[in-house]
Amino acid sequence: MRRALLLVALCLCCARIAQAAGFSLIEVPADSNGPALRGAVWTPCDAPADRLSFDPLVIEGTRDCPIAGKQLPLVVISHGKGGSSLLHHDTAAALADAGFIVATINHPGHNFQNMSGASHLSVYATRPADMKRLVDYMLGAWPGRAAIDANRVGLFGFSAGGYTGLVVVGAVPDFRLRDDLCPPASMTPLCEEIRRNELPKMPARDDRIKAAVIVDPLTAFDTSGLKNVTLPMQLWASAFGGDGVAPRYVEALRRDLPVRPEWHMVQGATHFAFVAPCSPVMAQAMQQICRDRPEFDRAAFHADFNTQVLAFFKQQLGPETAARASAAGTR
Repeated sequence: MRRALLLVALCLCCARIAQAAGFSLIEVPADSNGPALRGAVWTPCDAPADRLSFDPLVIEGTRDCPIAGKQLPLVVISHGKGGSSLLHHDTAAALADAGFIVATINHPGHNFQNMSGASHLSVYATRPADMKRLVDYMLGAWPGRAAIDANRVGLFGFSAGGYTGLVVVGAVPDFRLRDDLCPPASMTPLCEEIRRNELPKMPARDDRIKAAVIVDPLTAFDTSGLKNVTLPMQLWASAFGGDGVAPRYVEALRRDLPVRPEWHMVQGATHFAFVAPCSPVMAQAMQQICRDRPEFDRAAFHADFNTQVLAFFKQQLGPETAARASAAGTR
């Protein structure tokens, strides 16, 4: 299984990662708040894409390309359960090509290489903390930090990453609301913790995040748990769901949010349709992630999906956002 998952990560990279996007690997150092976070950054780049070798992997991109532009918005990405920092590479590249800096990490204990955290509720508190640490790093220690406008930070989250993003922007979960996640006979530590109401303390809302794209999220929220989620949001749902995500839960989230989100229900889509289109090798290795319904064209969908995500972030993280934030800070 580990070999197959590693193959997935490699095959994800084999697709064209960037058009004119710089690409670099990052590591957020371990500290008192958690272990090292490994991931990647996409940046605007004026140079044409090269072929980059990560033996045995070859990808297209421009390694460590000088950042094109100043005062650029930042978007951080949170992947789903068992995913990786490269699962949404096409969306990251599209944003970078349009002038965004995009940063992703592998969530420790909840990624394709290591799922040791999946059996405990604690991972659902460390995930949001990971994203705060990533933003801290990008604004404070990342070598290219001078190019970022700290008043224009957005978040993209898919599946468990969608849950993560909601907590980052102020949602408070209650996993007892989701009795379907734990069959009555289940004796897993996670289910026992839910039954005993041993819910971990969530990190505080990160007010640096000004807009969020939440995609087919894992949900465990009611109206009281969502009352502090007041930022602009684009919310996506697949028509058929999967992997613990059902359309009715995402629709309930839409209804219960105090501020109406920009809503997209994708007809014909299953949960993993939001993952970047698969190469032939990946499609053979991981059918669960890559198989779509016969009527659904993932590549065509992603062309529109990335356009819609980009348009939302451009609207919400434009230069005027920074001006408003600056004006508010001087009052």
